[in-house]
Amino acid sequence: MDAERPDQHNQPTPTELAVTARTRHRRLRDQGSTRVADLDAILRAGFVCHLGVVVDGAPMVVPTVYGVDFESRTLYVHGSVASRSIVQAPGATVCVSVTHIDGLVLARSVFEHGVNYRSAMVYAVPRLITGGDELLHGLRVVTEHCAPGQWDYARRPNSRELAATSLLALSLEEASVKVASGPPEDADGPDGELGLWAGVVPLRSYFGAPEADPALPAGIAVPGHVAALGDGSSGS
Repeated sequence: MDAERPDQHNQPTPTELAVTARTRHRRLRDQGSTRVADLDAILRAGFVCHLGVVVDGAPMVVPTVYGVDFESRTLYVHGSVASRSIVQAPGATVCVSVTHIDGLVLARSVFEHGVNYRSAMVYAVPRLITGGDELLHGLRVVTEHCAPGQWDYARRPNSRELAATSLLALSLEEASVKVASGPPEDADGPDGELGLWAGVVPLRSYFGAPEADPALPAGIAVPGHVAALGDGSSGS
């Protein structure tokens, strides 16, 4: 039986992000975006985030996997260290960041070098999910975000495994988005006359062909949804 999403009284998804003291773009404002569609696109394109928390009085940035329920505007994050932090400091704000690097921008001068990227930072007071329907729902969201179709293919968590698992649930209401793209911007200045090469070196990531577990018995084919991940069209 599929995990059901907890009842939510959802409002229509806004088209613009609210600007707060934390999310206001103070530098490189031309790269900033307040479009919810840009935030969603960045989150859809990845599945690894960095979660900034305070643990035992010291800052810690934890790389972990995530999934997004876009209908309820909820970001689910997996991480036991962060869970301990939330227990220690309930009500504390955390920051989740997702970044995609699209290329190196190599200009004629070192000062004008840069990076083409897409990034999002989400600020929220997380809810610690340790059981019930929402834990199962959140695990499904994370699984399907990383590998669509895998939740219905693989064995689902049993009660012992669920008891050992926790998730953080964060609202997407407060977020900062920046996107940088395009070639170097020094062609019209004095450096444009130096006769040096300038341009962009693209960086693209994708899944390769699936590699079977060496212990896998003969005759077990790669399921279609996994083969689709490795067809070269997935990734950022």
